[in-house]
Amino acid sequence: SSGINAEWPLRRGMHPMYGNALASCSYDKKVILWKESDRGQWAKFYTHEVHASSVNSIQWAPPDTGLYLACGSSDGTISILQGSGDDKFSFLMIQNAHTTGVNAVSWAPSHPSGTTLDPSTKDYDVISKRFASGGGDNLVKVWKFSDEKNAWEMEAELKGHNNWVRDVAWAPDTGFTTSTIASCCQDGKVFIWQCKDLDKANWDIKRTMHTFEDVVWHLSWSVMGDILAVSGGDNKITLWKESHKGAWICISKQDTNKTN
Repeated sequence: SSGINAEWPLRRGMHPMYGNALASCSYDKKVILWKESDRGQWAKFYTHEVHASSVNSIQWAPPDTGLYLACGSSDGTISILQGSGDDKFSFLMIQNAHTTGVNAVSWAPSHPSGTTLDPSTKDYDVISKRFASGGGDNLVKVWKFSDEKNAWEMEAELKGHNNWVRDVAWAPDTGFTTSTIASCCQDGKVFIWQCKDLDKANWDIKRTMHTFEDVVWHLSWSVMGDILAVSGGDNKITLWKESHKGAWICISKQDTNKTN
């Protein structure tokens, strides 16, 4: 078993503004989009077949960003699907995103941290098209879409892990001016990265949140962005919250080997 995927309800493959559309990925190199009929039956309406190896991670972009789906593959590439809303999709590729394979992708909030979410201000129209990825090259990377080049470009390369990065999770916008990414590693370490100015891409490791005794497979932030769910090879799910002093504290632990 590869461990347990800890996932918050609003972070699943269902798209919130495209009807009942669901995305799935698999070792068969495919990404399939599914739609639910009025009778409750699911049927595929689009198949994305551009990768040469297993597709390991997919995630819809936040609704305000647009109808985008990022797909990370073991072949080292990332494809970004863009839908027009009429069941038609185009895509762009990032070649050699991670030379030894892409394990995870995670979108940034649609509005950069610190943006005033007031429709009467200019900031309200600022949309961030960014996402993070993690791979077998021990790296976390941040990607940004260039309107001028119509291409996705690497904005930052975050170095610190000494083994495969198994998952990345970009925290929801909490109203603060700092952007936060959590990443986990084959060696059991979970890092918290922060950036005060995305345009300067000055990311730093704020701290090693915790070092677990086994591989950490998955990370997921709560909707409010203040609690991080962690799951790994020890078959345990733990919830972590940062104290006012900056230390991360485990506030809940669930051992899935135990049954009631």
